[in-house]
Amino acid sequence: MAKPVIYCDFDGTVTEKDNIISIMKEFAPEGWEAVKDQILSREISIREGVGSLFSLIPSESKEKIIAYAIENARIRAGFSEFIEFTRSENIPLYIVSGGIDFFVTPLLKPYGPFDGVYCNASDFSGENIKIIWPHKCDWLCENDCGCCKPSIIRKLNHQDRFKVVIGDSVTDLEAAKQADFVLARDLLKEKCEEWELPHQQFETFYDCIEALKNRIEVKELNVK
Repeated sequence: MAKPVIYCDFDGTVTEKDNIISIMKEFAPEGWEAVKDQILSREISIREGVGSLFSLIPSESKEKIIAYAIENARIRAGFSEFIEFTRSENIPLYIVSGGIDFFVTPLLKPYGPFDGVYCNASDFSGENIKIIWPHKCDWLCENDCGCCKPSIIRKLNHQDRFKVVIGDSVTDLEAAKQADFVLARDLLKEKCEEWELPHQQFETFYDCIEALKNRIEVKELNVK
């Protein structure tokens, strides 16, 4: 059996709630909900929608937003143990997030290092917040993802690996199509059922550990 590699979402997966939505509820002016609904219904692209959401917020709110995001984010139960499991079994773990660097980086810092962390960047130099997109779609993706998870998976080129995607929402849909196995919650779970993708539901990272133990012959994982 091929050795596994894991691509794990951040917002709503590593954290219990979506940090972008939490920030919008706290700081964005009236009307942000309509943009959010357009993103989730896929009426507009993730890149366009997330960029529009943050453009509603003045850059002078930077320190308040960062403090709020860090103080209010709750890490999902079992995440530390999950990291320990992947390290002990020599499973590469990549965090691939549609979130923004100003909260992803500090929230992950106590748990690192990881094999890679991919997310969007931010620019507070203008009047309003601007989101930067260092991981855009490759020529095989036309979804205007922002942080394009399937493009990152293709770039990492783990063709000889058993690819596991862990996620929950619209930013994980295309990545799930690239996976051999999906650990899913919420919208991603619904779509995996609809598309008949091999998957299992999770609520905590303890569930993820057990799913991987049951799905993969762990005794083989220590063979490099």
